[in-house]
Amino acid sequence: MSQGIVQTLSPITLLGAGNVERRSLYRALRIAPCLIAADGGANVAIAAGRVPDAVIGDLDSVSAAARAAIPADRFHRVAEQESTDFEKCLQRIEAPFILGLGFAGPRTDHTLAVWNALARHGERRCLILGREDVAFIAPRRLSLALVPGTRVSLFPMAPVTGASRGLRWPIAGLNFAPDGRVGTSNEATGPVEMEFDTARMLVILPKAALKAAIAGLQASAW
Repeated sequence: MSQGIVQTLSPITLLGAGNVERRSLYRALRIAPCLIAADGGANVAIAAGRVPDAVIGDLDSVSAAARAAIPADRFHRVAEQESTDFEKCLQRIEAPFILGLGFAGPRTDHTLAVWNALARHGERRCLILGREDVAFIAPRRLSLALVPGTRVSLFPMAPVTGASRGLRWPIAGLNFAPDGRVGTSNEATGPVEMEFDTARMLVILPKAALKAAIAGLQASAW
């Protein structure tokens, strides 16, 4: 459910407080130039020389330097403590897609909370960029224009079944579950098509496949 603080026809770069390589941030901004910070992500933005268009969260981690550098009307405090700052942002951003940086590590509990929120808000088309990977929740049907040899890992966030074309090891007939079968290090033989019985499959690709992932998500219905 959207609670619409940010509504735009442009893609969003969403910045968290984790470790972010400058080149990864600049690459994301070339693709998604509207910069939103999740709470302490405002500090990361200012340190990188960028002023975010909005800051969303409970705002308990924003530094004095960031508060001084960012116009006051760009801060949007969400006081409730039932959700993480990342989820607060997902619930309040409407955009074609979101590129999330600074959310994959270093704390394991924070990272797991990100995957949990993604699974419940997959329709936001949010892709999380780590140092080596891009991860996102797949819709029930997904086509990816991947080159042969591309690593394709599948991690279920709930019990999931599906079918595939273009994977070295097809997934038809497999019962995936968080406490059961997962799909680590499958491989594309070319363009990949996958179908799932529910939109709860986390897809993990190399960062080199980011544009293919974005195109696949944008072309898919939820």
